[in-house]
Amino acid sequence: MLIKGYDVGPLVPGESLLVHPGFWSNYLLAMCSDGGCAERSVPEWFGEDGADVDAVSEVLFDPERWPAFRVPAKDSPEAVVIYRNLDGDYGTDYLLTHPGRSCAEQIASWDGDFSGTGLSWHELIRIADSPSRADEGVQDTAPRFLLLLPLLTDPDVPETASVRLIAALTAVGAPQDTASLAAEHLLAHLTRRSGHDPAWTSPLSGS
Repeated sequence: MLIKGYDVGPLVPGESLLVHPGFWSNYLLAMCSDGGCAERSVPEWFGEDGADVDAVSEVLFDPERWPAFRVPAKDSPEAVVIYRNLDGDYGTDYLLTHPGRSCAEQIASWDGDFSGTGLSWHELIRIADSPSRADEGVQDTAPRFLLLLPLLTDPDVPETASVRLIAALTAVGAPQDTASLAAEHLLAHLTRRSGHDPAWTSPLSGS
């Protein structure tokens, strides 16, 4: 699979991995790894276990096949999440493909810590809730929302954010009694690290 402007490695469609036990622990728990919580985050929050996580990790971090998760949006840039599996330089890259542009724009990356511009809460919801049925990629709202969640760089999320996140987590298999705990920890880490620079320009503006 080719994404114009991103020719770093051997990309393959990763969307089929979203339903595998262990995926969401792999993808989301990295955000809770900064030691900011007294309680250790665990895969069981997502209805998964360590064996699930290990099995999916072998696929996600394969240097020969880099999973890419496409989040196509109607009347908005498409988001792409890529596992960058370079030897000695593992990380996750977040791209936007703007209509009319020949190349994708990398707006953020995760290399043990987040760097980049990211999205506001309203921008995240705008993409998550506007799937483009004509394009290949993730169409269901819950996994779209969760794939975009690490891009959140908004310290002022609405009071409904927790409800929205809990609903998304339970939709992908998290138990109801632990989804609220997972949501609490994820939002706490995201809003703590968030904060827009005064000169910040939305990556959705196309500028």
